[in-house]
Parts: sequence; C-alpha cells; structure tokens
Amino acid sequence: MLAKTFSASVIGIDAYPVEIEVNVTGSSSGGAADSVVSIVGLPDMAVKESRDRVKSAILSSGMIPPKGFTVVNLAPADLRKEGAAFDLGIALGMLAATGAVNPEALSSVAVVGELALDGSVRPVRGALPIAARLAEQAGLAMLLVPPQNAEEAALAGGEKLAVYPVASLTAAVELINRGGALPYRTSLAEYTERNREHEPDFADVKGQKMARRALEIAAAGGHNCLLTGPPGTGKSMLSMRLAGILPPMTMAETLETSRIHSVLGLLSGGRPLLNRRPFRSPHHTISDVGLIGGGRDPKPGEISLAHNGVLFLDELPEFKRNVLEVLRQPLENGWITVSRAAGTCTFPARFILCAAMNPCPCGRGEVELGCTCKIEEKRRYQKRISGPLLDRIDLQLEVRQLSQDELLAAPDGEPSAKIRERVIRARQLQQERLGQRKLYCNAQLSSRDLQEFCRLSAGSQLLLRQAITRFKLSPRAYDRILKVARTIADLAGCVDIRDEHIFEAINYRRKEQ
Repeated sequence: MLAKTFSASVIGIDAYPVEIEVNVTGSSSGGAADSVVSIVGLPDMAVKESRDRVKSAILSSGMIPPKGFTVVNLAPADLRKEGAAFDLGIALGMLAATGAVNPEALSSVAVVGELALDGSVRPVRGALPIAARLAEQAGLAMLLVPPQNAEEAALAGGEKLAVYPVASLTAAVELINRGGALPYRTSLAEYTERNREHEPDFADVKGQKMARRALEIAAAGGHNCLLTGPPGTGKSMLSMRLAGILPPMTMAETLETSRIHSVLGLLSGGRPLLNRRPFRSPHHTISDVGLIGGGRDPKPGEISLAHNGVLFLDELPEFKRNVLEVLRQPLENGWITVSRAAGTCTFPARFILCAAMNPCPCGRGEVELGCTCKIEEKRRYQKRISGPLLDRIDLQLEVRQLSQDELLAAPDGEPSAKIRERVIRARQLQQERLGQRKLYCNAQLSSRDLQEFCRLSAGSQLLLRQAITRFKLSPRAYDRILKVARTIADLAGCVDIRDEHIFEAINYRRKEQ
C-alpha cells in the first residue's frame, strides 16, 4: 500500500519541500523480509538511521510496524536530505501504509520532528524557515511540529498554515485520525510583549561626547565605524550599546534574521524569534569559515548571524589578516556566497561593522600615558588593517582617555531611547527620499544615488577637495564622506547638505599614518 505526506529539507538557510512516499510490499509472514526498510532520495546518515528510530518508536507506542519490504522515498530525489527531522513523517507514512493512520488525511499534512526511541517527539533545527516555506505550498491543511518548535512555526506560518504541536507519535496519530484539536496561535505583538529584554543603555556612559555622536550617526545611516583608543576608555562599552539605538526590526527583518538563527539551532523553545537586533562579538581567534560561513555542508557564519544588526570586532588588529579581508565583499554587497563541494549557498550579511582597537602594541598610545612603543612599531601595528578594509569604514575616530576630574564632572549620559527617536526620524527621512528603491539607509547609496541626493554647494565641494588632497583619500572615501554628511544632515532635519555637515563628516575620516 502507498501512503504519502510532506516535510522539508533545510539547505543553507532556505527550506525546500520534500514529499515522503512510503510503499509496503512483500510477504507478511515471518522471516528475513519481515521488516526490511529502504530509504532512498539522497539521504545522509542521520536520515538512513531513522529506520531504527522509527521502528522502535512505533513499537514503544503500542503499534505494529509494517511487515514485508518497505520503501521510503524522499522526493525530489536529487535534493540532499539531512538530519532527523523526517522521523515523524516517515513513521506516520509507514503507519498509513498499514492502515493505522488515515492515508487520505495524511496526504494533506506536513510533518517535522525527530523521534525518540520511546515515541516522544524531539525539537529540530530550522522550523521557522520550514514553516515559512510550507505555508506557500498549495493543498496543505496543517503542519505537525514538536512542542518546542510550535511558536516559531506559528509565527512563520501565519494565517496560511495551521500549526499543531505533537509531543509523541501517539498524539500525532490521534490528531490525524480524529482531529478536533485547535491549532497553536500567536502573534508578533504578543510574543514581543512577552519577551521584552533589558538592553545596555547609553545612559550608563559618561563623557565621550564625540564617540556617542559618531555611533548615533552610524545607527542613523547604517555606517561602519572604528573606535581607536587606550584600554579602559569605554570602546567596548559604547559599542555594546549601538544595537540598542537602531530602529526596531520590521516583521520581515525579524523573520529573516530569526531564520538564520533557527537553522543553527540558536533559538530556544521559549524564544523562537529575535525580538531585538542581533549583536555579535566573535573572539579574535575566529577562522574565516567561522566568520563568513562555510563547512562541508555550508552553514551561516557570524556575519550572517549579525544580519540586520551589529557585528563588533574588538581588538581588530589581533584578527588574522585573511579573516579580515573576507569582510570586504559583504561590507559592499550585504551578502556572501559560499561555494563548497556539497553546493553553493548565498547568505544575507547586511550589518553595521563596529570595530575597536588600541593605538599601538602597548595600548597607551601617548608618551604622557606611559607609551614606550617606537614610531615604527606603531606603524606596523596599524598596518595590520589593510587600506581597502579601512576605506570601507565610514567613521574612524579616536576615543581619548578621560581624566578622573572629567569623569567625576561629566553629567549622566543621554538615554538610548532618546537617541533612538532621533535615529528613527532620520531613517524615516531616508525612506521617504529613497522611495521605491530597495534601500533603507544612506550607507547603501550608489554613485548614481549620491549624484541625485548629495548635491553640494561650491563651498562644500572646495572643502571636500581640500580634504581629499590633504589626507590622500581614495575615491571610495570621497563617496563615504558624502554618505556620512547626508546622514548628519538628516539628523539635523536639513534637506540640503551644508558646509558644517561636510566638515563633521571629514573629521570622522582617519588621517594617513
């Protein structure tokens, strides 16, 4: 007898529908052919091992596995199938082939879940992209998922797909045969209200007015930034608060970012969605694969986990040179393509790069602070960061060490909430200006967009040309100064870019060492 149901396979961060077909043939008498199961359709080892898990789960649930020769086909046959998420679907298909499950009802059901030997259902990775993809599949009435994955699946499936959590194989059989249960329902508003988190606040930061201003500009325009200064000046403290002043994520951004974390199993059962922008801070010993993604079967890296948020690289010169150089393409394009023997995957990587570094090997930077480094040692240390990478960092500034008197006299910092209000207003101006273009901030402006939206007066052009000549800046640096000036004007609510906006933007470019 032939039975079928549906599931999905995750490749990279995308899900692809898979049809599970089960056919039982042969003698029902005892013997060697009593329980032979063959799984075809390009399965990996975890999928092949499911025949033993499924058989044990069926027996533990008080049901009888099919006798004879059972063929399980995972279609399409040329798509590689990975993981244990097909267990529950295979088990239900085998039971439908024996008549224990209604095959007609099962044919309009999608199923995701790993089976334990006692018949209970364990959570799987990638439930969010799977639900989002299956919601587009015509003819599906419901999706069965482990209870731990129910909320993320329901949020991704929306109104198009009814999601039902099932804790065991027995519960899944009862649901398909008898129905009557209510689907799991939730909304993004309910989830966000239930999972509000305390974020680091700029109110905790005293002094460092210029650094705070630079980070506000970075958030408003989506610009990359580099903070240079001695240890203890607050570079890390400031950087950790950057994500908190970015505009709240839209529903599309939330699902897109959460999908990446879901594929890597980084979403817990109680937190199926990211309700705030990600902040990733990998250690400087990370490899290039760990940063951009890859592996035998390509998986997203840190830059994709920081998508729609902030990637913070502390002690920037301590990162390996080859690791930093791979950032150049995603910083320009907002995505990274990883090619391996198993296939090619493109991962989103639109993030704000916030980096911090010491001015020299000893960290003090100035003789007055006790620096003993020679000029050549300082140059070698700073040359660890290549010119092309520095060119892609819009805001580069020194964070100086405050004296004890300055710290004591400094007033309390401005709260992140007030800064975020200004950032949101600036982003709204950018959205109105960009109209139907698929851009959301000034950092993404092309050369043609700069000509249209960043026209300068004769005085501003002269000021910019003088800066280019004096600091030996590249054409890319010229464009990025214009983008920063456009953001500064947006924060000020100005339609045109003025001389003071250009002057401030020039001050954030690092001078030649």
